[in-house]
Amino acid sequence: MQARTSIEVVAGRGVVGDRWWGTRHRHVSVQSAEALAEAAAALGRAVPPSATRRTVTVGGGAVPTEPGVRLQVGEVLLEVVRVAAPCRVMETSMGPGGAAALRRRGGSILRALTSGAIRLGDEAAEVRPTH
Repeated sequence: MQARTSIEVVAGRGVVGDRWWGTRHRHVSVQSAEALAEAAAALGRAVPPSATRRTVTVGGGAVPTEPGVRLQVGEVLLEVVRVAAPCRVMETSMGPGGAAALRRRGGSILRALTSGAIRLGDEAAEVRPTH
């Protein structure tokens, strides 16, 4: 994982250059900076955002986890598919206890509904239907 100042997202495909490119639903993974801080506190050590292997880290509170909820991040409209469950890889990338520290704090897996850029500092906001 490498920190970037921007990523390009293509609707229905995912993040350009990502290993999950072109998968059916796993286009973007999003985590909360606040939840990551909670995980670091539970571990008793700093955890860089890249250690969780999520695509995007956002500030401003919890990331929605309910399937179907939409999230606008920068230019890109995303839709929650499922919770991003921590896996055993977290034991290596974050160190012992990493997977447990991320339980209920791992963010969400989302599909890209629109194309565009997500840039460092972009706002993230839940989008409510207008019917």
